[in-house]
Amino acid sequence: MASSLRMTMNVEILARYAPLYVDAAVLTLRIAAIGIVGSLVVGLLVAAIRQYRIPLASQIGAAYVELSRNTPLLVQLFFIYFGLPRVGITWSGETCAIVGLIFLGGAYMAEALRSGLDSVATIQWESASALGLTRTQTLRHVALPQAIATSVPPLAANVIFLIKETSVVSVVALPDLVYVAKDLIGMSYNTSEALVLLVIAYLVILLPVSIAARLIEKKVRRGGFGN
Repeated sequence: MASSLRMTMNVEILARYAPLYVDAAVLTLRIAAIGIVGSLVVGLLVAAIRQYRIPLASQIGAAYVELSRNTPLLVQLFFIYFGLPRVGITWSGETCAIVGLIFLGGAYMAEALRSGLDSVATIQWESASALGLTRTQTLRHVALPQAIATSVPPLAANVIFLIKETSVVSVVALPDLVYVAKDLIGMSYNTSEALVLLVIAYLVILLPVSIAARLIEKKVRRGGFGN
């Protein structure tokens, strides 16, 4: 009888908390989506600069990659949110979270794409040049499609990694999933219910991404997107 009552209470608590997690999941997805798109743009730019060994810019790109990949996102967020205001740069918590994700993700995307560009045969670069294609045209029409196809597994892994990294953005006072879970635990002490909903929320977000990534990888292995 007591067990049955406890189970009913649990269900009621889960139902009461669920809308809070939905709102937090929307915020988490928005931050992750913008951060991932920004990371791909930054990663492509850095990969191209390093691939073509542009003087000075290539060294700056390499330094950025090492700095970003060897410092935790938590530390980067602290610097952006608490450090930049000291020099007159003040952003909202959401903007800080997005900038932090882009700063971190751009380095990982850059390395994944650079690895893909390195896999393009030298003869293809030389043939494109012989045909009169500019560096930009060669990158866009010859190298990049092959590089992206080769880089699909690490790029997909980076996407999932960045979504999971949103779990630390609560440090900049954003009501994301982890923030909501900690808040509910602190206020009501319904730890089990709050954590169960947290796990479910991340599974709902990440499982479709993981499944889509596997499907894309299989399609690439079978012959690419053009077939």
